[in-house]
Amino acid sequence: MAVWIQAQQLQGDALHQMQSLYGQHFPIEVRHYLSQWIEGQLWDAIDLENPQEELKAKRLLDSLIQELQKKAEHQVGEDGFLLKIKLGHYASQLKSTYDRCPLELVRCIKHILYTEQRLVREATNSSSPVGSLMDSMSQKYHQINQAFEELRVLTQDTENDLRKLQHNQEYFIIQYQESLRIQAQLSSLATLPPADRQLREPSLLSKRATVEAWLTREANTLQKYRLGLAEKHQKTLALLRKQQTVILDDELIQWKRRQQLAGNGGPPEGGLDILQSWCEKLAETIWQNRQQIRRAEHLRQQLPIPGPIEELLTELNSTITDIISTLVTSTFIIEKQPPQVLKTQTKFAATVRLLVGGKLNVHMNPPQVKATIISEQQAKALLKNENTRKL
Repeated sequence: MAVWIQAQQLQGDALHQMQSLYGQHFPIEVRHYLSQWIEGQLWDAIDLENPQEELKAKRLLDSLIQELQKKAEHQVGEDGFLLKIKLGHYASQLKSTYDRCPLELVRCIKHILYTEQRLVREATNSSSPVGSLMDSMSQKYHQINQAFEELRVLTQDTENDLRKLQHNQEYFIIQYQESLRIQAQLSSLATLPPADRQLREPSLLSKRATVEAWLTREANTLQKYRLGLAEKHQKTLALLRKQQTVILDDELIQWKRRQQLAGNGGPPEGGLDILQSWCEKLAETIWQNRQQIRRAEHLRQQLPIPGPIEELLTELNSTITDIISTLVTSTFIIEKQPPQVLKTQTKFAATVRLLVGGKLNVHMNPPQVKATIISEQQAKALLKNENTRKL
């Protein structure tokens, strides 16, 4: 049975997850009306990491647009007229979005198909004994990786919106300068003879009215774009914080617990490579969104428009700063603990590790670490002081 037919039978949270896959980057109507064609293409045959595969991706994009246009042309009747317009709009929208980056379309559709298949499989297996015996660790890792893919899609979406906002704002500024030029010309008419002034003034007044009306409309549009972008960033940061909580408060804490047990004769705690890769992905995604929010703030300062956007951007800046601060402080760990019992006049080794160091070094100066050995009594006093400050 086709995946799309099964996906439409999902219920509850699974249905919500499936619906959240779609948006302006890929409308759900396109998935519905081209379901057979989409599922018949060899998306997995394209290597997303190989730039030479871009030509294949471009051919798939062109074919997708042609299929949409054909589907639109075949619509008849009153209901078909509206669908024809909508499908034609989606064809233009997809071409505009992915024409310069067709590999992103392939990445998007692969993610959608993969997630739909997983949701259908989980729904099918939920009542099966085999499904209940799935390895919980593998399932947890899969969920984490899926969340990272969703974050990647959201971040790319806001990047596209930010570029569009910047382009529209630049054009707005050009038209605003044009309105100033027209106003200057009107002011200069005072120096002309009455006959010349009456000849030129009506045309300039008409131009000024047209430009000012456009500026008013476009200012409202820009404000809507800014608010829409801020709302998308709020959604991304909420998912980022949730993902960070899973990795730092669940997975990393579990690793530290296993490390304690290993020091008391338990099994080895396991390596940190997977945790490090997750933390680095978090750092990269957080930094990308932080830069986007800064660029949005720069655009607001460049062209102030009264409204709630200033407060929203301040809140976003505060949130992203809190997220990255938590990530940095929580990922500085003792990888190799000293022996549980220390003898006097005996050397021992301990290793510290910053799980996001590799990514942060790209954007910041390498962190410098100074370690000091303290007694158990000093450690207890330090912890007590920290708890007192929190209260």
